[in-house]
Amino acid sequence: MTYLNTTWQNTNRILDVIVIGEALTDVVVTSGGTSEHPGGSPANVAYGLGRLGVSTGLLTALGDDDRGAAIETHLRSTDVTLLPGAYSLDRTSSATATLTQDGSASYNFDVVWDLEPAAPAYVPKVLHTGSIATFLAPGAGAVKTLMQHCHHDCIVTYDPNIRPSLLGSHAEALSIFEDLINLTDVVKLSDEDATWLYPRMNLDDIAGRLLRLGAGLVVITQGAQGALLATPDTRLTIPAVQSTVVDTIGAGDSYMAALIMGLLTRVTVGYAPSVLEQVGRTASMAAAITVRRPGANPPTSDELRAHLEQPTA
Repeated sequence: MTYLNTTWQNTNRILDVIVIGEALTDVVVTSGGTSEHPGGSPANVAYGLGRLGVSTGLLTALGDDDRGAAIETHLRSTDVTLLPGAYSLDRTSSATATLTQDGSASYNFDVVWDLEPAAPAYVPKVLHTGSIATFLAPGAGAVKTLMQHCHHDCIVTYDPNIRPSLLGSHAEALSIFEDLINLTDVVKLSDEDATWLYPRMNLDDIAGRLLRLGAGLVVITQGAQGALLATPDTRLTIPAVQSTVVDTIGAGDSYMAALIMGLLTRVTVGYAPSVLEQVGRTASMAAAITVRRPGANPPTSDELRAHLEQPTA
């Protein structure tokens, strides 16, 4: 594989987290009309990390157009670094989200994903990837190459964020997903993702399978039912924070960003039950704040801290 000098070695910041994956325009359709917002699961995670004060860079692919410029402005508003080489596509990808009365969303995608593989000059503390970027050729191959380069030297987190309409056969998608697990330390997926990938297994057994494939921590979110956090030694269920849902756009990405922040700030190495409890409750609160307001609008570090410090009933 030929490496190009086009990635984060050309930035002036040493970044704690590098996120690799798609950034696109969310076109949101409701009964009241249509609006556009920067989105894409990896870009949302990067933005969420920036809101939480974590030094973060995004390696992505955009078109040199108004939508691409809006995404860059959005990311820079939270001090997220858009890594060099981003403007590589003919047009910026988009996802049309149609919201139902209960706030849930269905999606249609116009996505191109291509990324040149590049050797980093340094390895960040956390490398995060997931979603379309890990499944859609030709860019998925470059993502895997970067995971292979970094996984021995940093925490690698992965959220498959399954979008069935963009995947090939179930067998092909499952093969791609499982092939990445041994390059990953932390796998986070929703219960919908989990049951799509493993329709004949319960969530606890799915977590066990991913741990046997090489993950150190598996997190399966279950909406209002909370989240399962599993390691080879521990199974822990963290309850969801009660919320009035405006919409669910970006909730899983806010959860992922707060989970990464928790891993960076944990007081001890490893996944002791006390660590999982703290990390899980922080991530659940971040998701709860996000669903209370429209769009992918994650909390700031001050908002999250204030909510976590409120006494529980």
